[in-house]
Amino acid sequence: MRRVARAALLVFAAALALGLWSSPRGAEPALACAFLRTPQTYEADRSRQAYMDVIDAAAVDALFPGDPFFGLPTVEVGTRSNRSDSAIRQVPVEVLRAVAWVESGITMASRSVSFESSGDTLISFDCGHGVMQVTTGMTLPLGANRGPSATQVSVATHYAYNIARGAAILVDKWNRAPQSRPIVGTDTGSSPQLIENWYYAVWSYNGFSGPGAIRSNHPADPVFGGWPRERYRCDGTQSRNRYPYQELIWGCMARPPTPNGVPLWSPVDATLPNLSQVSYFEALSVANFRFPFARMDMPTPQPAHQTDPPAVRRGFRSDVLAAPRLSVNEPPIEIRTEGTYEETRATVRIANSGTGILSWLATSSAGWIVVDPPAGVALGTDVDCTGRGCSREAEITITVNPTLLPGARARGTLRISTPNGQGRDVEIRIDVDADFEVGAPGTSRAY
Repeated sequence: MRRVARAALLVFAAALALGLWSSPRGAEPALACAFLRTPQTYEADRSRQAYMDVIDAAAVDALFPGDPFFGLPTVEVGTRSNRSDSAIRQVPVEVLRAVAWVESGITMASRSVSFESSGDTLISFDCGHGVMQVTTGMTLPLGANRGPSATQVSVATHYAYNIARGAAILVDKWNRAPQSRPIVGTDTGSSPQLIENWYYAVWSYNGFSGPGAIRSNHPADPVFGGWPRERYRCDGTQSRNRYPYQELIWGCMARPPTPNGVPLWSPVDATLPNLSQVSYFEALSVANFRFPFARMDMPTPQPAHQTDPPAVRRGFRSDVLAAPRLSVNEPPIEIRTEGTYEETRATVRIANSGTGILSWLATSSAGWIVVDPPAGVALGTDVDCTGRGCSREAEITITVNPTLLPGARARGTLRISTPNGQGRDVEIRIDVDADFEVGAPGTSRAY
């Protein structure tokens, strides 16, 4: 097994060295994720109104202003020769809505979870989490003792934090020009108020990849056929693999999804770069897809569309973030590995004695303590909980991996904390009695 693992690593390293392995968002399996086991989250209403309201607020930095992780960075403006910072903290809401739909169908939980209920977080094979399928910062545990961090818990369990983080990542992709990304808008000062100028930032959100990548997003890649091609309709009747990511987003902006028979937003028929025109054909030539991509700079596709910033009602932030408070039953836990089924496990219940959605994290002091789920939510009484099997409380199941026990008797702790709620951390003692059966020395059970 060690030889196989070593050989696999050597092949992987060689592929990296030769440039045969790219790492676009959504195209490469991650080697690890932030959580060893699937965390849980809350799935809001079927109409997606709760999510849409948060998307509006995130687009204009009305959720976490000034927060270095969940707030919007300032948006850079100007062309390659005069790029500079600005006071703008905004992303086109039209783009953000379409990204949320293409990434997850604007859902936070896995498909088996009912609306207005709690269950497993939607996680992709490359560690994309939740509504915005946030991958950046979610591929490895970044907290203490090789566990997830508070920000990772928030992204994985609470849709407001997830959407805000996705918006911040999109702005970061925009700001990578001109150092490592090309610019759209050589004739418009690359104004972030123009939806069309976000073409390369949207491309980068899913991975700034091209021909030869596991998942290419280059519009001139032969895998997508010739130009012009039929526009993406965003109605589920076309294969998404036949379009680069940014054309999926443009298609959904123009043809809003109707999950309940009503369009989720007003259509915006943003203009794609026309590969039949010289200025775009040359910029998007596959031959120019080379770092730092300076020859890919192009003018704004016309007609251009100005973003329409949404109005966010006063008090929305405090309503959606609310005032959750951690409440945990603290049972004495003693587990017998050779006992009855009930004796081999224990349950800890977590409640929210405040309002809104409480995110929580369960951290064990030793590897032999198995915690499932490792993170999740508890719902305040103001949160709709009408879905099948919905429970406002969360339950953690504690079991033991006997192969990691240091001895026949062991003691450890389980710490319950919250990144977004009030209330002290709760530490619960866990005692284990492992009544191992030991065979006679020198005998074998291989028969």
